[in-house]
Amino acid sequence: MAIKQFNPYTASRRHMTVLSREDITKQKPERSLLAGRKKRTGGRNNYGRRTMRFIGGGHVRLLRIVDFKRDKIGIPGRVAAIEYDPNRSARLALIFYVDGEKRYIICPDQLHVGDTIMAGPEADIRPGNAKKFKDMPDGTLVHNIELEPGRGAKLVRSAGVSAQLMAREGKFAFVRMPSGELRKFLLECTATIGVVGNGEHENVSLGKAGKTRWLGRKGRIRAMIQNPVDHPMGGGEGTTKSHHHPCSPWGTPAKGYRTRKRKPSDKFIVRRRYAK
Repeated sequence: MAIKQFNPYTASRRHMTVLSREDITKQKPERSLLAGRKKRTGGRNNYGRRTMRFIGGGHVRLLRIVDFKRDKIGIPGRVAAIEYDPNRSARLALIFYVDGEKRYIICPDQLHVGDTIMAGPEADIRPGNAKKFKDMPDGTLVHNIELEPGRGAKLVRSAGVSAQLMAREGKFAFVRMPSGELRKFLLECTATIGVVGNGEHENVSLGKAGKTRWLGRKGRIRAMIQNPVDHPMGGGEGTTKSHHHPCSPWGTPAKGYRTRKRKPSDKFIVRRRYAK
C-alpha cells in the first residue's frame, strides 16, 4: 500500500501524507451492520465533570458491528469487500456466509475479495481463518486474540501487528505479543491467523494540528507555561522548573513512580516487555 505526498502549496501540505485507498473496494458501509453514531463525551462523566483531558470535537463517526468472537464454526464465508473503518486503524472485510448472514471482521494482510474463510478446527492455516490455540501448530502468526474463551477478541487488533504462538504446555499456550511480552493463554482461546493489514498506517504524517482535532484530540499544553493555580510546575518569572520534580496536575510524580494497579490477568504474564 503506497503513501501519497503532496506538493507544498500550503504549509500544512508540506509534511502531510495519506494512504492510498487502492485496497478499499466499497465506499459506503453495510447498512445492516451499523450501530448508530459513536458517542462523544468530550472527556466528561455522567455528572458533566471533565475527567479526561485533551478530548473534544472530532468528526461524526458511524459504528460498525465487528465480529470479534468468530463463532460461525464450520461455515465458510466469501470476502465480498474491503472497507474503511473510521473507528480503528485496520481495514474491515465484509464477509458473506453461505447461510446468508453478513459480518465484518478485521481484515488481515493478504486477504482479497473473493477469498474464502472459515472458523473451526477444520480450517486451514491461512490468513483470515480462526482457530483455537490447541488446533494451531507452533510458530503460527495470529491476531485478534481472546483473553477468555468465548468472550471475544481483546488483543492484537491494530494495523500491522501480530503475535506468535511459541509453544504449548498443559492447558496453556505461550504467545509472544507485539511488544515482546510473553503471555499465557488458555488453549481454548480463539485467534485469527495472519498479520493485521494496513501496515503502512504507522508511517502516515498528519501534517497539521487541525487534522488531529478532526480525530477528537485537543492539543496539550506544557506544565511550565501554565498558571500556578492550574499546575504545580507552573508560574514564576520566565522559564523555570521552580525546583520541582516532574509531576501531574495533582502532584503525582511523573518519572519513575509506579502508578499502575495490578490486574487479575497479570498472573498470565511469563516475561514482561521491559525484561532484559
